[in-house]
Amino acid sequence: MSSNPALAAESEASGKALIVYFSWSGNTEKVAFGIQAQTGADIFEIVPQEAYTEDYDSLLGIAQEEQKNDARPAISDTVENMEGYDLIYVGYPNWWGDMPMILYSFFDEYDLSGKTIAPFCTSGGSGLSDTVRTIKTLEPDALVLDGLHIGSSEAADPESAVKEWLDNLGLAE
Repeated sequence: MSSNPALAAESEASGKALIVYFSWSGNTEKVAFGIQAQTGADIFEIVPQEAYTEDYDSLLGIAQEEQKNDARPAISDTVENMEGYDLIYVGYPNWWGDMPMILYSFFDEYDLSGKTIAPFCTSGGSGLSDTVRTIKTLEPDALVLDGLHIGSSEAADPESAVKEWLDNLGLAE
């Protein structure tokens, strides 16, 4: 077996990979489906029970307020058979230098101990910020791989960036 932990996780997973994502503008969703096209992983969209506003300026205020209050917005659905997955791709936009608080809801609801987490995010230019470190803190018993950041302008055509990321992690099919 390979000494690359990501490759080992994928080998053990035998197709047991899941892409979990939250997308407000559609950019993160495009990247999620780009990953699915290259990996064949199952996919689950995090949908809030109470939809966010469609107005960007209002959304910024809501996102800041949620962060300030350490909010945990409710998720409208659940992942079936989370224990059956070994590799979890987790995608989100970068809001004010962090994951949207609904991602914290997700990490609170699921114990990803023993799993491999491959984070990816989209933003206008903030990059991953400290989100990978945050995920490592939230899931200390999981293997958290290097994350992928795709700028909003590249999100419409993420295939080459996704391929390079998957290749670098040893997760390409």
